[in-house]
Amino acid sequence: MSQDTHGEWTTIIKPKESLLSINLKELWDYRDLCSLFIRRDITTQFKQTVLGPLWFIIQPTMTVLLYTVVFGNIAQISTDGLPQPLFYLAGVSLWGYFSGCLGKARGTFAGNAALFGKVYFPRLIVPISGMVSGLLNFGIQMLLFGVVYCVYVFGGLPGGDMVSTNMTALLFPLYVVMLAGLGLGFGIIFSSFSTKYRDVALLLNYVTSLWMYATPIIYPMSTVSSQKLKLIMQLNPVSSIFEGFKYGFLGAGEFSWTGLTYSFTVMVVLLFLGVIIFNRVQRNFMDTV
Repeated sequence: MSQDTHGEWTTIIKPKESLLSINLKELWDYRDLCSLFIRRDITTQFKQTVLGPLWFIIQPTMTVLLYTVVFGNIAQISTDGLPQPLFYLAGVSLWGYFSGCLGKARGTFAGNAALFGKVYFPRLIVPISGMVSGLLNFGIQMLLFGVVYCVYVFGGLPGGDMVSTNMTALLFPLYVVMLAGLGLGFGIIFSSFSTKYRDVALLLNYVTSLWMYATPIIYPMSTVSSQKLKLIMQLNPVSSIFEGFKYGFLGAGEFSWTGLTYSFTVMVVLLFLGVIIFNRVQRNFMDTV
């Protein structure tokens, strides 16, 4: 509790009455702390680095070059006729943001145990700030995607005539929200379980690596000939987002309202379960972390 100069209580801290309770007003009241966490996440990434934010461009560029050589030229995996660098950059940028949200959310308890044990603030601020700070990286990579897009489409490079944009590209903000929500939902669930079972964090590293290859990043969904395998891949909640983005901005891919509805539903369910588990764990996690 805290008092004002007249001795009246201004802030009252009490246990949550329900596992589903989220005090949005409290989160808004701590928005300055959220801003501090966002700045912390951004600055710590480049502390004592020479190139700084240029790594936001270097990392996806090197990854795209590797994918182009290995999967595009050696393995000769189809990209639906699209220029390979543009196709891979689209997938790498989306996956980078999703995996970033997932990674930052999963370390909520283990990475901030010392801070949580000293002062009270809404614990959800930590994963939310990580989700917001990741937008800087994602925004820079989207600018890089836009530059490469213009080079191919307006520069007359081979394959540029195969690229086209349609009205579904306007759904881009929805794709970003869904990727952030899915990453946050999965992340806080794994973070909650990892307070008691440390090997859950190791399992998530392994699952994330396999998950990337089960997502249409280095290949389009159209190359999956087996209907059973295709159905399994469509159960991946991020697949429809990747395909929808490529369909809207590149003109190739499988856009599906049903798939997007499924992904959105999974996101809502994950956030619902995540809040329940998160609220339950945060009550006594200091005894186990």
